[in-house]
Formats: sequence, C-alpha cells, structure tokens
Amino acid sequence: MPIHQVMRLSRGAIIELDATEADEVKILANALPVASGVVLVDRNRIAVEVKQMLSKAVGSR
Repeated sequence: MPIHQVMRLSRGAIIELDATEADEVKILANALPVASGVVLVDRNRIAVEVKQMLSKAVGSR
C-alpha cells in the first residue's frame, strides 16, 4: 500500500494482510525489499517488527 493511501486512512480502517501473526514479511520501499520482519498482534493493535535490514544487493534489480 503506498504511503499516501496509508496517510488517508481513518481510525478504525481495516487493512487486509496476506500474513498472520508471527509470519515473516518483507518491507518494501519503491517496490524493492529493504527489510524483513514479523507481524505482531497485541489485543487490537497490529505491528510489523523489523528483524533485519536487507543489503542493497538483495533489493537491486
């Protein structure tokens, strides 16, 4: 989801994820992977914990 769409979300907005709690996810910037992490769920809050920053070589095309 582009950041401009994230910034327009209102409180209570629902974002569907293709991952569940404790799944490993890739974090993208400009469609390139920049980090990996895991999905965390704490009551009604969802977050992504960054576990590893990826080198430029991994994300380059």
